[in-house]
Amino acid sequence: MPAYQSSSSSQSSLLDALLASHFISQSQYNEVKLRAISQGIPEEDVLVSMGLVSEDRLSETKAKILGVPYISLDSTSFSPQALGFVSQAVVQRFNLIPFSYDDRSKTLSIAMANPVDLDAISFVRQKTGLNIKTFAASPSAIKQAIDIQYKQELVGQVGEALKETEDVTKTKTVDVTQIAQIIKEAPIAKIVSTILEYAVKSRASDVHIEPQEERVRVRYRIDGILYDRLSLPKSVQEAVVSRIKILSEMKIDEHRIPQDGRFNFKIEDKEVDLRISVLPAVHGEKVVMRLLRKSGGIPTLEELGLVGTALRSLENNMLRPHGIIIVCGPTGSGKTTTLYAVLSKLNSPKVNILTLEDPVEYEIPSVNQVQVNPAVGLTFATGLRAFLRQDPNIILVGEIRDKETTDLAIQAALTGHLVFSTLHTSNASGALPRLVDLGAETFLLSSTMNAIVGQRIVRRLCQNCKAPYPPPEQISEMIKKDLGTLMPPGEFKLFRAQGCSECDNSGYIGRIGIFEVLPVTERIAAMILRRADSINLEKEAILEGMITMKQDGYFKALKGITTVEEVLRVAQE
Repeated sequence: MPAYQSSSSSQSSLLDALLASHFISQSQYNEVKLRAISQGIPEEDVLVSMGLVSEDRLSETKAKILGVPYISLDSTSFSPQALGFVSQAVVQRFNLIPFSYDDRSKTLSIAMANPVDLDAISFVRQKTGLNIKTFAASPSAIKQAIDIQYKQELVGQVGEALKETEDVTKTKTVDVTQIAQIIKEAPIAKIVSTILEYAVKSRASDVHIEPQEERVRVRYRIDGILYDRLSLPKSVQEAVVSRIKILSEMKIDEHRIPQDGRFNFKIEDKEVDLRISVLPAVHGEKVVMRLLRKSGGIPTLEELGLVGTALRSLENNMLRPHGIIIVCGPTGSGKTTTLYAVLSKLNSPKVNILTLEDPVEYEIPSVNQVQVNPAVGLTFATGLRAFLRQDPNIILVGEIRDKETTDLAIQAALTGHLVFSTLHTSNASGALPRLVDLGAETFLLSSTMNAIVGQRIVRRLCQNCKAPYPPPEQISEMIKKDLGTLMPPGEFKLFRAQGCSECDNSGYIGRIGIFEVLPVTERIAAMILRRADSINLEKEAILEGMITMKQDGYFKALKGITTVEEVLRVAQE
């Protein structure tokens, strides 16, 4: 059967549907009609060449006309079982991809560029012996999904392990008493091992195993963004979760309360420390595994993204013999990594450095690191009180979260120690009023604070495939307004993410920080005494030369290190 794209009635109704949905105007409709007739080419090609409608929008509109469900493959997790039914040669030949399989109804769901291609549907039905449910998707999305899914070891290896589990479970009905035996068997161990191997290879910071009504979704947080990478059948849910519980020394027969654990995982020369959290949810226990890499070392301040005025200001203040330096930002903004980079720079045989953390994320040679343990009474406050009797030069307190810790940190700074800590505020200027809220006296704050660092993390553009483009006028004006007198002279260009094999088609590899460093000068100290709010503190700091996080982000975007979209995603107030 001929592809539906070439049908004249579809063409006409496609254009009409786009007009009815207000995706194109009447004048654009007329122009497309005219060009198609005068040039003798399909209306769809004219729409694409004029850039009026995206390929995804076209595919979605066609799907509505045909009465076929549309699927966005970007946010779809692929079942290894489904992919195992159809070979790579077949999916490339017909430009389709299977993504889900329902074992009860023996139905295979496939996304197709042409969902009414009966030859392709019939071929897949004969090859698999299954019922076929078709979905529409854009041709380029299908091509990209094929490239990613069929080259991915994750899906293939898990698919093979799942076949083995089917062979095991076909012969017997599994009950709770047998679960201990099942989780020791090779297929389940291999599924867990493969999930972890992929996490290490893809630079993931977290793995989420999420039971849903009909499947188990596996997502990976890569460069700060969660990606749906795998879909497991419900039949292996209990065994996979129990396997992880055993590795992290949790109770496998406890399903009602949250549990925490940890274990180490080694692949080739990379060793990873895993922190495991299990949480009872509606459809089963959700598992989150945080990966902490033991190898690779601690980055320098420059590698983190601190440059120019901000770097000089932080270095000057951390070399002072006493005082407090606070790093601010939301959870996951890299505060601990920045503090580790600072401690690595200050670390020498001549100083005694003590850290109090929850948890200890990286081990730093020659630094005395202590992990808080509230269960036995070792809190930030009690630990910090003990630290003052340990003859320290430099103290790191993981987080200031109450009045007692605030008072002790100030006391430590007043008695000649250099204190580092973190605070959950959105920017550097917000830290000072927050400390006052926690009970700090303004006259003590003004005399002990050295500097405050505000930070966020943005994704780095892949240097292999990034593409320059002239910015739209609206973006250009926004950047010029925010940078003001700091704006570099002349024309400028920005860069966008493209996607290639090196960056797994995401357009980004790795991350970098954007920073603002607020040194507590005499004028800022005087404002603290007057209990100035964060807005006025920030205005004064900018007058004294502070570059804000957003400005730092724009500079990195202009240099092609990241994109404006990334900067606005993390730094837009």
